Amino acid sequence: MSKILLETLKGNPGERVPFWFMRQAGRYLPEYREVRATTKSFMEFCYSPEKAAEVTMQPIRRYGMDGAILFADILVVPDGLGQNVWFEAGSGPKLTPVKTAGDVDRLSLNDFHDKVGAVYETVAKLKHMLPVETTLLGFAGAPWTLATYMIEGAGSKDHAAARQMGYRNPDLFNRILDMLVDATAQYLCRQIDAGADAVQIFDSWAAALPESVFDDWVIKPTKAIVDRVRAKHPDTPIIGFPRLAGLQHIRFVDETGVDAVSLDTGISLDWAAAELQSKVCVQGNIDPHLVVSGGQKMVGEANRILDALKHGPHVFNLGHGFVPETPPENVALLSDTIRNYRR
Repeated sequence: MSKILLETLKGNPGERVPFWFMRQAGRYLPEYREVRATTKSFMEFCYSPEKAAEVTMQPIRRYGMDGAILFADILVVPDGLGQNVWFEAGSGPKLTPVKTAGDVDRLSLNDFHDKVGAVYETVAKLKHMLPVETTLLGFAGAPWTLATYMIEGAGSKDHAAARQMGYRNPDLFNRILDMLVDATAQYLCRQIDAGADAVQIFDSWAAALPESVFDDWVIKPTKAIVDRVRAKHPDTPIIGFPRLAGLQHIRFVDETGVDAVSLDTGISLDWAAAELQSKVCVQGNIDPHLVVSGGQKMVGEANRILDALKHGPHVFNLGHGFVPETPPENVALLSDTIRNYRR
């Protein structure tokens, strides 16, 4: 049986539009919360193959998405490099900040695959658990986004510490990016080795960077990862997500070599159809907060997106991830709306 999502990512759309959702496994599902309550820390949860595989499967059982995305976190990569990573309730991820050359010297790929090996085990488990028609998606954070967390030591609204290091100490900043390119490329290749059918690179904080540094901090590192993964796995689709990058999506698509690009909520669909969809598969982009509201307004918006992108390869998704207050019944309605749509 063919995998409709995988074929669409390769540029071969069928009559039906495939779908999956970012953060489709998560706190909006009661069964997820039950499993999460059995694990003390979030990083321990990510490194528990049985539990991570179970919560990856939960939305597939409920809604029958065409894709299942591995349950993990982008901060697995800095954790694997030896940075101290933890999550605090109510305030999110925390990391021991990387500020100096000595801090970078303490990071290493030497034990990386041993540290993150449980993630590969989760992928292998899922390969056997998923329906044969379901595409298994691996993922990683992009170097720029990971660097913002590593240097700030937490999430940030303006990523000032990372920007300032990039401007004031480009040699040190580029050491971090180069290490992240190497680690991320290896990490994605190992996920594919374990059974992932496609992978997505999340550049969640690509927004509002000047054109010159967008090239150096977003495009070039992503291209380096794409080139390395493709050299080993030439037939595996790679999805890029330069969130909130606006018009720079064009250069991102043209220069990185991704097979598909995920669209955030603010992207014009007519523009995406004209400027991007003729080159690659596009993915997205309903507002996650509209799914919280649900109802006919959500259904109407879903149909508008499907109509606007029906003339080329399109994977229906969100403009970002589900939020915890999303009612599960609204996800069911949205899933049925997409599944029943015909081009």
